[in-house]
Amino acid sequence: MKIGMLAPISWRVPPRHYGPWEWITSLVTEGLVARGIDVTLFATGDSVTSARLHWVCPRPYSEDRGLDPKVWECLHISEAFEHADEFDIIHNQFDFLPLSYSGLVRTPVVTTIHGFSSPKILPVYRKYNRRTHYVSISDADRNPDLNYIATVYHGIPLSAYQFCPAPDDYLLFFGRIHHDKGTYEAIRVAQQVGMPLIIAGIVQDEEYYRTKVAPYVDGQRIQYVGPVGPPRKSELLGHARALLHMINFDEPFGLSVVEAMACGTPVIAVRRGAMAELIDDGVTGFLVSGWEEAVEAVDKVEAIDRAYCRAWVEERFSSDRMVDDYLKVYRKILTGKEGV
Repeated sequence: MKIGMLAPISWRVPPRHYGPWEWITSLVTEGLVARGIDVTLFATGDSVTSARLHWVCPRPYSEDRGLDPKVWECLHISEAFEHADEFDIIHNQFDFLPLSYSGLVRTPVVTTIHGFSSPKILPVYRKYNRRTHYVSISDADRNPDLNYIATVYHGIPLSAYQFCPAPDDYLLFFGRIHHDKGTYEAIRVAQQVGMPLIIAGIVQDEEYYRTKVAPYVDGQRIQYVGPVGPPRKSELLGHARALLHMINFDEPFGLSVVEAMACGTPVIAVRRGAMAELIDDGVTGFLVSGWEEAVEAVDKVEAIDRAYCRAWVEERFSSDRMVDDYLKVYRKILTGKEGV
């Protein structure tokens, strides 16, 4: 089996700190190679992989503002599809734009839909519905207008996350600083319960950070530590009393939720999007309607069995399981038993 893996080029594969799509692409790629699959990774030239790396864009455009995203995305995607006949399957991790090339090649295309950035992109997905194969990352993120070959939950490399049985006395926000992710609401929870809050992640909305986050950052009760990558990520997640995931949108998945539980840390999350699929309510964390209920949930996290949080992730959200699920998808397509 020969797979052409098409990654985004906003960040390196794997990303240095932020880049969830690129990270999942890396985990799938490396897992496939470990199973003896012939994989060519189409990514930025500075990417690190055990697969065959094919690149035209030298660096991530989010790290080099001199690169025009539209220009390099066109060059990058067209390069992959110009080599389509070399592969049994092209696995698109790049969102909707590569779909516009899929009708020009005979090679089957699998697209992992990492979420819908806007309803405005749906016409593209509708046009290529049933012509290509869509994979959702949660049942909650499925669009009723589309047909899917499978839901494949994201998985993480469990060895990268150290279990922490005895947490420190702080709460954690881990994610991009944006209204969608509820950074401000996490601050409100921490203030109400009188616990320190550590905020980690990239600032995606400068105005939101300036007006809704920065005024509360004092370096003691509320700390902002910026984006955090391995190995500090595991330490920060594991030592938190709880992860606060006060989202204001329908989260397609939520990698930080799974990462926290892998370290033994329970999650308090707003019940939106995929949260009910990731969290066993009352057992690995709490699903709440908003920050007011989250305040009450903080008092209950002491009763959560942190070892069970780890076991929950080991059973459901490992990168090995994710790779196995994608192999099942590929085989369905190649044997003509799509079942869509």
